[in-house]
Amino acid sequence: MAKDSSRFVCQECGAITSKWVGKCETCGAWNSILEDKAESAPPKGITAKGGKRIDFVDLEGTPENFRRRLTGINELDRVTGGGLVQGSALLVGGDPGIGKSTLLLQAVARLAMGGASCAYISGEEAVDQVRLRAQRLGLEKAKVQLASATSVRDILASLDQNDAPDVVVIDSIQTVYLDTLDSAPGTVSQVRSAAAELIRLAKRRGFVLFLVGHVTKEGQLAGPRVLEHMVDTVLYFEGERGHPYRILRAVKNRFGATDEIGVFEMTDKGLMEVENPSALFLAERRGNVSGSCVFAGVEGTRPMLVEIQALVAPSGQGTPRRAVVGWDTGRLSMMLAVLDARCGMSLSGNDVYLNVAGGLKITEPAADLACAAALLSSATDRPVPSDLVVFGEVGLSGEVRPVGQEEARLKEAAKLGFGRALIPRRRRKTPGGLQGISPNEIGHLEDLVAIFRTSKAGAPP
Repeated sequence: MAKDSSRFVCQECGAITSKWVGKCETCGAWNSILEDKAESAPPKGITAKGGKRIDFVDLEGTPENFRRRLTGINELDRVTGGGLVQGSALLVGGDPGIGKSTLLLQAVARLAMGGASCAYISGEEAVDQVRLRAQRLGLEKAKVQLASATSVRDILASLDQNDAPDVVVIDSIQTVYLDTLDSAPGTVSQVRSAAAELIRLAKRRGFVLFLVGHVTKEGQLAGPRVLEHMVDTVLYFEGERGHPYRILRAVKNRFGATDEIGVFEMTDKGLMEVENPSALFLAERRGNVSGSCVFAGVEGTRPMLVEIQALVAPSGQGTPRRAVVGWDTGRLSMMLAVLDARCGMSLSGNDVYLNVAGGLKITEPAADLACAAALLSSATDRPVPSDLVVFGEVGLSGEVRPVGQEEARLKEAAKLGFGRALIPRRRRKTPGGLQGISPNEIGHLEDLVAIFRTSKAGAPP
């Protein structure tokens, strides 16, 4: 039998070292190395003796027990791919206080009202604390089985029954522990082993398992990266504390599309669904203001319009500032370099600030042209017309490249009353055009610079 030995594991990335160090050499995190107990070597000489032969089947066939359960929260159902799949495991991560527990409590309450049996197991709060939240949300009448427990052995004994619940929430995976391990709850070995046991039971009993996970200061899920590989779906709950809007984003989904988002608004009655996020993000927009541009983006399968704000101001320091909220800092630097080298528009001596209004984070390159328009609008002090939307990818040579789902973007803009669009040159024209919106195509970033230099309003002629 292999004897136990000490090892040191990084709590941020799961890297293993033979001794304690102050900074992890793999991820660069400070003070994240903790001692962990593990077997010094795995058993050697494993053979086929005593093993059970597995049965192979053909690839063609009808999946068994593949049915979805609607939660009653349309935004959550959208992100999960149309509902919860029986026997699936979902990992929900987000900053502290962002609303993870509130969302899952509302979800299981809706499911219970629809006839499903649901269990909510909290390792962070007492039963009375969860009851107080349910009363504040008006959910105290829902038939949800509530418990406060941290021992995985006790949780497995309670759920491994013939009448197991249909949906189970573990809040959170960092608080539960296995008594067979000497390490503390929340360590890499505890999180990995506890999640493996719970997921194995969920697959065998066929219930939906929600695991709430903490995130690091960089916004990544805490614990071993293998945890994200073990579950079927990984959901991130995002949002700024100063904004009431929350974004539920799917970054992994074995049963649906990734990069799908759901939009919620935090109120005193809990999280409310936002059916038209484009109108919500543009509600506070003011027209005829320089440095503001509306971008027609796509999140997952949903077209969405957001406002991009830019401010170009003279710098009083030797090194100008570059501040970005909601967009990639590297793409802003690239855009400024292209404007300087390809278009003769130098902004290197100015402070540049870029913000995506509403707290949304944009990752697609289709926002390049809209960000360039906002920068040029601020630099020339010429506003972008209030009825104009912009999208397109910009290359290093300054060319404006086509992006996907152009028709969906234009339809969303037309639905919200926008009459003009500044877009890349299209390979295929839409038969009959689009009703209600007039697209203007450009092929190079110099064309956009020329528009702001010659036009009084920064609009296509």
